[in-house]
Amino acid sequence: MFVFGMAVLFKLFSIQFLQGDKYRALANERVIKDVVIPANRGNVYSVNGNLLATSVPKYDIRFDAITPTSARFEKYLIPLSDSLASYTGKSSKYYQKELRRARANKNRYYLLARNIGYSGYMRLRNFPLLNLGAFKGGLIVEQKTKREHPMGGIAQRSIGYERFDEDGNVTRAGIDGAFGVKYLRGSDGHRRKQKIGKGQWKPLSDANEIEPKDGYDVYTTIDVNIQDIAHHALLKQLEEYEADHGCVVVMEAKTGEVRAISNLGRNDNGHYYERLNYAVGEAIEPGSTFKVMALMAALEDKVVDTSTVIDTKLGYKQFYGRGIYDTHGHGKISAARTLEVSSNIGLATIVDQGYAKNPRKFIAHLQDWGLDKPLGLPILGEGEPVIPQPGDKIWSKNALPSLAYGYNLKLTPLQTLTFYNAIANNGVIVKPRFIKEVKELGKVVESFDKVASDEKICSEKTLKEIQDILKHVVERGTGRSLYSPYFSMAGKTGTAQTEYWMKDWKDNKRYISSFAGYFPADNPKYSCIVVIHKPSVKKGYYGADVTGPVFKRIAQKIHTDTPIVDEVEALDVKVASVESEFENYYKTAQTYKTIMPNVVGLPVMDALALLENMQVDIRVKLEGSGVVKNQSVNHNQKLKNNQIVVLKAS
Repeated sequence: MFVFGMAVLFKLFSIQFLQGDKYRALANERVIKDVVIPANRGNVYSVNGNLLATSVPKYDIRFDAITPTSARFEKYLIPLSDSLASYTGKSSKYYQKELRRARANKNRYYLLARNIGYSGYMRLRNFPLLNLGAFKGGLIVEQKTKREHPMGGIAQRSIGYERFDEDGNVTRAGIDGAFGVKYLRGSDGHRRKQKIGKGQWKPLSDANEIEPKDGYDVYTTIDVNIQDIAHHALLKQLEEYEADHGCVVVMEAKTGEVRAISNLGRNDNGHYYERLNYAVGEAIEPGSTFKVMALMAALEDKVVDTSTVIDTKLGYKQFYGRGIYDTHGHGKISAARTLEVSSNIGLATIVDQGYAKNPRKFIAHLQDWGLDKPLGLPILGEGEPVIPQPGDKIWSKNALPSLAYGYNLKLTPLQTLTFYNAIANNGVIVKPRFIKEVKELGKVVESFDKVASDEKICSEKTLKEIQDILKHVVERGTGRSLYSPYFSMAGKTGTAQTEYWMKDWKDNKRYISSFAGYFPADNPKYSCIVVIHKPSVKKGYYGADVTGPVFKRIAQKIHTDTPIVDEVEALDVKVASVESEFENYYKTAQTYKTIMPNVVGLPVMDALALLENMQVDIRVKLEGSGVVKNQSVNHNQKLKNNQIVVLKAS
């Protein structure tokens, strides 16, 4: 027993003095912890200053029923219950009963309100007893932030977010995700909490030990008016054609600033929402919209000129044992016309004849235009383009003719639009931009300028020819159904088969419809691309029918809401007859102040102006309109105040 007692004493001494610091630190670690207080993310604004995304503080208010003394609890129970009843609509007796039960059960974490806003939080913390704070009143406040999008589902995917799952994995989508780490996130604060049992933690003080610092505000290039136009134009067409998904991008031609980007996909219930960023992340076979690139390369290398006659047969021609079809037979037409009517055979013939012996020369043009590389956007998840070359697994003799009309390669919609935008921008490629500047409390922290290519994509001659052809596509080509004599547009339709490698394609044909172009055609302000996947073939699938109307609706609506005005200098031209009439009128007005002038032969409006500006206050009565034929008071007669003068005109 003595030895056992000594062992116990030794162990107590060891725990108290030799290992005391270790166990005290361990106790504190288990009972007290540092809790991270996330900083409010900066706001995301449109180019007009409209709020697109913001962090809203939300609060949970709890009550430590043990902290207040018995006297204080009894004193404030009824006033607190009355205040809570006025806030929630429940009865005061209900809260008296609940608060007494919480105190009897030693509940130190009783929930009073959950997920309330700042105004609600300020109201509750001023209620009786709670206004005494954490130590005297038992007030427990837990703050969190929630990301909200005032525009709802419009452009939600492009505006984006930054989310963490339970394992700490992060998902960063859109503008919010791209610029979150550097600008929007801010720096977190810290708050110490004490464990109060049953896995619950209570703040040690009312204030945070380290206050969080809010992130910067990001101003995007998005225009909410144009975004709204693009979103609803796309949504209407997706619903009408029962399509799987689609996207629209509207870009300012000279700056590359993206004014609108809408990506809508269908869920299992048939409703459309911002599911994925298809415009940025989905690389697809572009189909006929690529024919512009193919013909531009051929014109630059003088393989053909716009008037070269191309035999497109009657809608079918074989290339290296594989047949290529056109929707209609066009026979012998000019090279320019092959693009206007979107002839697969025509473009395949031009490219094959011009580059079959040296296909790398054709590929070099695509590489010079940057079509083989991603655009390098800050938004994560950009799709990888595919431009095959001789020697690749997907290269064959048929690869070159296929490339000519937009197959056997992949581009994202935004890549295709960037090229068309260069045509609108007088041959200069500008990189698409989603962010304009970063601000802190209204002061600019960083600005972003346009990034443009040093060289034009082609010669002035080729550029002018392509611009003319794209106008003719709308005026007399595949896009002629979109033509309007009141508003000019230029662009190219596209219809591409998709999933054609699947066994069920013949029984269940799937297409991708597209339209890329710019407006107005003669003085481009905006470029735009519309891509719609898998429209119902029963309703239509051609680019001119499915996506063309979306482009036209957007273009005309933007033009109507934000008209482009050209200033014209006033022409200072003098007409002798007009000048003579004015001189006579002025002389008469200066001469006759109290004497009746001769107004016969004058237009009624001139006669009235003369008489009403005399120094005598007379009353003029007019009969008829046009030119004065008779006056009741003779010429040169002295006039009197209140005298009536009757003018008869015809």
